[in-house]
Amino acid sequence: LRCKSCQGGRTLPLPNRPLPLKYVTGPRGNHPSAAAVCRLASSSLSSRPARAALLAAAARGPQDQPPPTLVPDAGRRAPTSRWRHPSVFSRAGRAGGGSGRCLYVSISASSSLQSKGTFSLLGNRKLFFDTHALVCLLEENGFTTRQSEVIVSALVKIMNTNLDMIYKDMVTKVQQEIALQQIMSHIGGVKKDMIILEKSEFSALRSENEKIKLELLQIKKQVMDEITKVRADNKLNLNLEKSRVKELYSLNERKLLEMRTEIVELHAQQDRALTQTDRKIDTEVAGLKTMLESHKLDNIKYLAGSVFTCLTVALGFYRLWM
Repeated sequence: LRCKSCQGGRTLPLPNRPLPLKYVTGPRGNHPSAAAVCRLASSSLSSRPARAALLAAAARGPQDQPPPTLVPDAGRRAPTSRWRHPSVFSRAGRAGGGSGRCLYVSISASSSLQSKGTFSLLGNRKLFFDTHALVCLLEENGFTTRQSEVIVSALVKIMNTNLDMIYKDMVTKVQQEIALQQIMSHIGGVKKDMIILEKSEFSALRSENEKIKLELLQIKKQVMDEITKVRADNKLNLNLEKSRVKELYSLNERKLLEMRTEIVELHAQQDRALTQTDRKIDTEVAGLKTMLESHKLDNIKYLAGSVFTCLTVALGFYRLWM
């Protein structure tokens, strides 16, 4: 909605679900009567303070404020599900120098011009306020009969849309009781079916279960017998293997003893051979030492004889020269 008198303000769309409408403001200031109507629409007429605010705002009258004219926003394109009906009110009020109030409100064509107290309600809904008293109050505060009826019809439409949104998410007590009765009846039917099944099918299942239990017991006995047989066979095999292992162990010990004795004999032989070789080496070394000493004495003798011969020869030559 846009204020036509001041040619400004904010555009408030009217969507599928009801939104809280705020003051329609412009350069010339607030318009209390239109703002009170918007506040009442946002609260859906569900509380007494909202109705009291509307009555207080409407009681101030149109003598202090310029006549606001609310028209649909031409720049915003509404969807097909949005209700729009440009109700053109009487222009005589505007021509009278601002004494009357003209409102262009977008409402549905089916509920725009209904008479007092004949609004279409869904189901067994009831109006939460006196529409006739509200129309009379608006007429007393400067609105024409057509304008007041359109305002009240718009408020009833908003209230119905709000109630529709509430009814989509909530359930009445009667519907809840009906649903509980249906659920209890379903539970009773299920109980009856369970009793019938216990009498008919569950008995067969029990007999089958007993048969299966007996078969399982027989199978358990057979398995236990086989297990005992396998255990006995395993014990015999283990005893045989133990005896074989003991025999092999004794044989290996005997072989080890024989090998040890042989090794000891070999070590003794090696020791004997080593002692003999040591003795031979010692005797040969002693013989070599004696031979070296004898050769040394011979060499000394030969050296001494050669020295004496040289001296005698030298003395002979010396005497000849002298």
